[in-house]
Amino acid sequence: MKSKIMVLMMLLSVCIVLTSGCTDTQDDSGTASDSDKKIVVVSIVPQAEFVEKIAGDNVDVVIMVPPGASPHSYEPTPSQLTDLSNAGMYAMVGSGITIEDVLMEKITDLNPDMLVVDCSKGITLQEMVAHEHDHEEEADHEEEHDHEEEHDHEEEHDHEEEHDHEEEHDHEGLDPHIWTSPDNVEVMVENIYEGLVEIDPENEATYLENKNAYLAELDALDEQIKVILSGKEGSSFMVYHPAWGYFANHYGLVQVPVEIEGKEPSVQDMQNLIDEANDKGIKVIFVQTGFSTVSAEAIANEIDGEVVELDPLSKDYIANLVKVADAFEKGLA
Repeated sequence: MKSKIMVLMMLLSVCIVLTSGCTDTQDDSGTASDSDKKIVVVSIVPQAEFVEKIAGDNVDVVIMVPPGASPHSYEPTPSQLTDLSNAGMYAMVGSGITIEDVLMEKITDLNPDMLVVDCSKGITLQEMVAHEHDHEEEADHEEEHDHEEEHDHEEEHDHEEEHDHEEEHDHEGLDPHIWTSPDNVEVMVENIYEGLVEIDPENEATYLENKNAYLAELDALDEQIKVILSGKEGSSFMVYHPAWGYFANHYGLVQVPVEIEGKEPSVQDMQNLIDEANDKGIKVIFVQTGFSTVSAEAIANEIDGEVVELDPLSKDYIANLVKVADAFEKGLA
């Protein structure tokens, strides 16, 4: 009889251990499955800091595009999809980054009860800076003139299709990199704060205090960058991927891109860029992790310059933007 009781007690102990082991586990993405915490999903790395600065330890943050990956091509993992299905909130950039344009409908279908916050609400999106394709534009103009009368009806039809296409893709041709300027981030932080309060009203006072403290940090960052770039208004910098348009506009600088919308420059474009760099005295070509440096290095060789790497997707947002400002100050023409 005693032996039966011992066996039953041992089985009961095993069950207790197994049960307790299932209440505080982690999935393979490193997100704790703590039922007391809300899961907040963000698209890109810098947003993780924005959420954490406001929410502290009250939420678990899941980043869709991890460090080193590109938001233009990344595909979520199964563990990320699991996190999404359990998330209380998704803070989307909202400015037209590829992963959101491609997957947002599927994401919301996966978790229809999840609050989706558009961090770009209240921010005026700007056009991407384009190359000057003088030779291509001239050829296109001549061809259009030759066939103008012959294809009037086709042109009208194409215009209607283009209009429909623009309505379906409001962000096409607009610069998605809104987070590269502190004034935009202040708007993003306000939007994130409102979303956090909606899903977790009990911690509203904490979130308000933390938000105001972080906004003060962003104001100080803005002033620090203005000091660093003082006297440089109107100066130009050359980048491979045009990720710094909002930064340039906010601080009165001119961004000169080597590529745009993933397209490498033609031979004539390369010569035009080399000529522009020489005319403006540009000696630094800024590149981004994950993008080809071949064209940038070719231009740098021709202008006796150098290639410098900057990361617009760094998590330590404030320290990174100071680093960026210092680099631009040294590389501005």
